[in-house]
Amino acid sequence: MEKIRKSDEEWRELLSEEQFQVTRRHGTERPFSGEYCDSKAPGTYVCVCCGQPLFHSKEKFDSGSGWPSYWQPISEEVIETTEDASHGMVRSEVHCSRCDAHLGHVFPDGPPPTGLRYCINSVALRAVPSDE
Repeated sequence: MEKIRKSDEEWRELLSEEQFQVTRRHGTERPFSGEYCDSKAPGTYVCVCCGQPLFHSKEKFDSGSGWPSYWQPISEEVIETTEDASHGMVRSEVHCSRCDAHLGHVFPDGPPPTGLRYCINSVALRAVPSDE
C-alpha cells in the first residue's frame, strides 16, 4: 500500500482545526467530548484523513475512559504503533498505516479475546453506518 503524503497546508484544507491538531499534531480531544464515545450504531469507523477502514462497531466497547475504545482493529495492517514517552508515561501511540494520522493509543487493559484497549479520538474517525 502506498502512503498518502500531504503538506500541512493540504491537510488544513481537508480537516477542521480540531481534526488537524489531533491527527497531524498528535493532539487529544477532551475526554467524554467526542461524537463516537457513547455511540452504539453499527458500522465501520474509517480514518478521517484518508478514509481507510480502521475499526468495526462489533469490536467497540465501553471502557469508561472517555474515548471510543475497541479491542482490535479491522486488521493489523491498517494501524501502526510507535512509542510515546510524552506526559510522563510510556504509551503505544496508534497511527493510520496509510496516512500516518495520529489516532490515539493502545493499552494492555482491554477485554478478551485480545486484552487490548485501542483508545481512539472521535475526531480522528468518521463513522460509516451499516445495517448489521
